Amino acid sequence: MLRGFPSSFASLLLSGLLAAVAAAQDAPLVFFGARIEPVDGPVIEQGVLVVVGGRIVAVGPASTPRPEGAIAIDCAGKTIVPGLVCSHSHIGSVAGADGSGPIQPEVRALDGINPRDPGIQKAQAGGITAVNIMPGSGHLLSGQTLYCKLRDVRTVEELAIRNEDGSVAGGIKMANGTNPQRDAPFPGTRGKAAALMRAQLHRARDHQQKLAAAKDDPSKTPERNLGLEALVEVLEKKRVVHHHTHRQDDILTVLRLQQEFGFRCVLHHVSEGWLAAKEIAAANVPCSVIVIDSPGGKLEAANLSLQTGAILDAAGVLVGFHTDDGITDSRLFLRSAALAVRAGMPRDKALAALTIANARMLDLQDRIGTLTVGKDADFVVLSGDPFSVYTRVEQTWVEGNKVFDLADPQDRLFADGGFGASDDQSVSLCCYGQQGGQ
Repeated sequence: MLRGFPSSFASLLLSGLLAAVAAAQDAPLVFFGARIEPVDGPVIEQGVLVVVGGRIVAVGPASTPRPEGAIAIDCAGKTIVPGLVCSHSHIGSVAGADGSGPIQPEVRALDGINPRDPGIQKAQAGGITAVNIMPGSGHLLSGQTLYCKLRDVRTVEELAIRNEDGSVAGGIKMANGTNPQRDAPFPGTRGKAAALMRAQLHRARDHQQKLAAAKDDPSKTPERNLGLEALVEVLEKKRVVHHHTHRQDDILTVLRLQQEFGFRCVLHHVSEGWLAAKEIAAANVPCSVIVIDSPGGKLEAANLSLQTGAILDAAGVLVGFHTDDGITDSRLFLRSAALAVRAGMPRDKALAALTIANARMLDLQDRIGTLTVGKDADFVVLSGDPFSVYTRVEQTWVEGNKVFDLADPQDRLFADGGFGASDDQSVSLCCYGQQGGQ
């Protein structure tokens, strides 16, 4: 029986889905014998996953019907989990805003990503199938982010996830704390940083009102302003603010602005989120947490705790994890959640934090994040338990296409490293004279 459906309805649904997508794929794929962790339901031992036309059409026990002519793939002894979703990354050698000003909402990550960057293959090697590629945090607002599927493609347009209207999906990147502080016209203090951002949001609100008034009188249409138009999307909750913030006082400043202007927001990093868990939960704002277990970094992250995920989750906050690649290597993404489990986070919540929680933060929960009938066939075949240090990512699949195979020597090069594995890859760090970074 398909998970979540009566047997009779499941059979009809499976038949209908197979017929609808038969033309899109020559043969269905059946993965059998694995321990399947679907995230939105109980673990299935000796499970079966059926993929047709890039979609999941069945998930269930060994007795699950297999379509005629299907290619059967034996996964005995393996574990299958949903494709991992990284809600904050800088792969693709992304470059956004420049030094001309602290607030640049018109800049698009789409125009600054190299789709041939080896960081994309390394992320595939880590089991990541979807990612929020963001410009750096050396600005109060460094540009529009891009939500991507890590397909094997030639152009950035093919990486981009599309909204229903065909536009590219993405949020907008803001930051506070020390990263955007420098000589004028950038802010030199935390108070000035908030003042500059508040003033820009008021300009966007004025532009929004002018656009609304012009609907009845085209002669009143204001001059095109790409930056203000992007911020109007923020005010209208069409575009999520992904906000870099570390200290508890900086976190509260973000919440203050969010409440003042009503935009949707995800807090990123939240090194001191455990000190503001009550306020974050009351604001109903999700947190994308970075997990770092080594000393160093910046002073404002000195109070970072491995318990942050557990504390925020216990407070009722939606918690995800991210790599911030290259701060944390995408190939070690599973390790972030494992460390959170070690620090007290429930195992199921930690796996959800790598998958469906991050999908929700990107408004992609209806497409990815769980192994659910009808969703995209994004999944990872692991050699063992997701949180074991001995487990390897063996295969990564995006929309029914295998994009990483540890048995392939070229793919293994990206997984293990070695000569040529980082050709053409660049990492920009705002705190070291270049844009980007944590």
